[in-house]
Amino acid sequence: MRKSRTTARVAAAIAIAALPVLAGCSGGGDGGGRGGKNTVRVAQTIGQGEGALTLVTWPGYAENGSSDPRVDWVTPFEERTKCRVSVKYAATAQEMTELLSNPGRRYDGVSAPPEVAGRLIAARQVTPVNPDLIDGHKDLEPRLRGLLKTDGKVMGVPFVWGANQLMYDPKVVRPAPASWAALFDSAESRKYRGRLVMRDTPMTIGDAALYLKTAQRSLKIKNPFELTRKQLDAATALLTRQHADVQMYWRHPSDAVDAFATGDAVLGEVWPYHVDVLTRGGRSVAGVTPKEGVTGWVDSWMIGVRAQHPNCMYQWLNWITSPDIQQQVAEWDGVAPANPQACSRDRLKVGFCTAYHVGDRSYLDRVTFARTPMRACGDGHDNCTDYTDWMRAWTAALR
Repeated sequence: MRKSRTTARVAAAIAIAALPVLAGCSGGGDGGGRGGKNTVRVAQTIGQGEGALTLVTWPGYAENGSSDPRVDWVTPFEERTKCRVSVKYAATAQEMTELLSNPGRRYDGVSAPPEVAGRLIAARQVTPVNPDLIDGHKDLEPRLRGLLKTDGKVMGVPFVWGANQLMYDPKVVRPAPASWAALFDSAESRKYRGRLVMRDTPMTIGDAALYLKTAQRSLKIKNPFELTRKQLDAATALLTRQHADVQMYWRHPSDAVDAFATGDAVLGEVWPYHVDVLTRGGRSVAGVTPKEGVTGWVDSWMIGVRAQHPNCMYQWLNWITSPDIQQQVAEWDGVAPANPQACSRDRLKVGFCTAYHVGDRSYLDRVTFARTPMRACGDGHDNCTDYTDWMRAWTAALR
């Protein structure tokens, strides 16, 4: 997306996000939702499937062969479980949040990114998951399993993940960058003015904050996704200065691929997917893990608090986290599987698993995984900024 479209889209989302998240009918339940008798309780066993399953997800996460006859993990699931899958594809994180929060819609599950997951938990629109009912839960990457826990309860099952890193054209960008300063220090970024790309999301503020954590220690940033007003303002100011140097803010991964492939971009914030695809395509690019570390994201399956088909949902959780299905998802979507077993027994090629850092614990230690910005800081204080503040800040930076 070009810069002018980004500002208008985020501004429209702010007006919606500032409103209270919709809740269900009055009443309680073990699931912690506000859905009364429609609220799903925490499952203790998996019963017979209800014959249907309704999901909200991103395009590419529930393939049934319609995109490519060779790519289909939904049909085998339906044949095995007799749970017929209906999918609502969300275009944005805001739309995904609204769909699960609508009391008139009873979705069974959602593949939530960090900025959605935290808001759904806070608004009690998802119910805790019983990990004992998921066969391969213990096989999932340990670092990821603990990201969505509230009061000791598991609120989501990690599905796929990725990290935000630097990519550059070695023929143009010299010397090779080793720090996020290449993008965020104006003295550095202006060298390649009009040839930078950045992710089109308020969560990019977290990358700026990660850089400031080291570059401006006086800000005392501890977690780039837990920012006070002063810290958020500093990150916003940095992104505002950078704005003139950015050629494109990308939302769809292919946009950044095209920009580098055509030479319109020579430096930017990307995913391992971009480095992998462009390298295999013979393009002049290289990936860098900056010295400050990187931020990352995890998309997790969560159970809707008003789920009508909880048994089918648990069968889906077992299916979608199994090594063979994780292999298919990883290859089709260009993401890291949450189950490292997808890289065993020649399921995924060694080169793929290396490129996406699957099972690389030393790399994972350098990743700060994103979480929904909330008023409550990790230190017990309530002086942090929330996601609505971040959306406003993002719009201001790109104005």
